Amino acid sequence: MSERTRQIVAAAYELLASEGLEGLTIRSVLARTGLARRAFYERFATKDDLVLAVFEQSLADAAAQFSTLITGLDDPMEGLRGIVTGIALARSGQDEEGQAGGHRRAAALAREHLRLAEARTADLNRAIAPLVGLIRDQLAMCMAAGQARAADCDRLALLVYNLVSTTMHSQLIAEEQGAPDVQDRAALAAEIWEFCRRAIAR
Repeated sequence: MSERTRQIVAAAYELLASEGLEGLTIRSVLARTGLARRAFYERFATKDDLVLAVFEQSLADAAAQFSTLITGLDDPMEGLRGIVTGIALARSGQDEEGQAGGHRRAAALAREHLRLAEARTADLNRAIAPLVGLIRDQLAMCMAAGQARAADCDRLALLVYNLVSTTMHSQLIAEEQGAPDVQDRAALAAEIWEFCRRAIAR
């Protein structure tokens, strides 16, 4: 990703926090970056392409963060737990998402994820690939260690990702008008993990 593309994606990320999905327009991105319209269209054909780039960057960053978090853990299942609960807690507002702007952005992206899953399936699948791949690799280690049942790692990873993301999307949209309950979200993350653990157990 070029520096100018990163600049546009960063502006979109900020606008989603400050204005929500309604405020994310090509005009507002240009105003925030100071770029000409031509510079935008040289990189993105549509607003959807920009939103997909935001997903791609956000999920690649999340995968890198979770990978660092679990590096050095001796227990593969504990590493998988860290990824699954980490996804849930990151979407809940536990880190930067705890601020009102972060929560607004997360809810907007939740709505777009659901829409793009139908409208731009292949493109969205490419955007989520880094995070799904990390789950897949951890599942493979769990299977090798005898902690998880033998299964198609790619399919199982996608099932785990879809369970977590769909649950959290529904939660975010339901809470869009109010502040998230941090304790309730932590409890939900734990329940999601327990469901996943039982589903993959040997």
